[in-house]
Amino acid sequence: MMVLRILSLATLIALGGCASIVNRASQRLADSLTAGVLEQDDVDLARDGIPAWLLLVDGVIQGDPQNTGALLAGSRLYGAYAGGFVDDPARAKRLSARSFDYARRATCLMDAPLCERIAAPFDAFQAQLRTSRDAVVLYGLASAWAGWIQANSDDWKAIADIPKVQALLDRVVAIAPAHAQGEPYMYLGVLATLRPASLGGKPEEGRADFEKALALSGGRNQMVRVLYAEHYARLVFDQALHDKLLDEAIAADPHAPGLTLINTLAQQRARKLLASGKDFF
Repeated sequence: MMVLRILSLATLIALGGCASIVNRASQRLADSLTAGVLEQDDVDLARDGIPAWLLLVDGVIQGDPQNTGALLAGSRLYGAYAGGFVDDPARAKRLSARSFDYARRATCLMDAPLCERIAAPFDAFQAQLRTSRDAVVLYGLASAWAGWIQANSDDWKAIADIPKVQALLDRVVAIAPAHAQGEPYMYLGVLATLRPASLGGKPEEGRADFEKALALSGGRNQMVRVLYAEHYARLVFDQALHDKLLDEAIAADPHAPGLTLINTLAQQRARKLLASGKDFF
């Protein structure tokens, strides 16, 4: 407070302007790094290059720890790398934990009441979530949390957090149905088809979610088709739908804004699923 009293108004305005410029510049850098990765169609180059970019984003965040844009960009990069390129389970756990940490820190800056209830019982978490309206932050937290759960699928405590992730995704589609070209619906589709109907799963709800995700992406997100085939078509033993979806994913042009890398990875997975489908069905 003493510093504020002795600074002139002109100095305060100048400092505020400089801080804003630094914030915008670091966020633009983080956003540009993320965009560059997501537009890459050479999977090996992405695998080899992303670690250096992760270090750059870490540096941006260290120098500007309250930049929510940088935190969310870092979370997405770490999550994409851990989920798409890392085979070592221990390493995947570490990297997905960094992704989750960055997303949680962004949430704490943008939605402190929700942040305080992340570790609370589900009912308290859900009650607070009903007041949250920032779809970008909520989806960033949900996707990072889902990646962390996937990396820790051998831990029942992690699995117990799935309802919170679903609640976050439900909130995102409630306040911003078209967010991220339908990706939240893709996640909801996977969650609904983790189990058959006889064990409490909701495969037909999952199918509807996958169809919404496809429609909202204009059919450009091929990972939707791959997960639709893997999680729904296999669950209900629909080989015709399974092969149709995978054939469509393989035949599609992978180049699409923000989706090129994920589409390239999806096509690789589609080929493997198509081959293994001969033994599955």
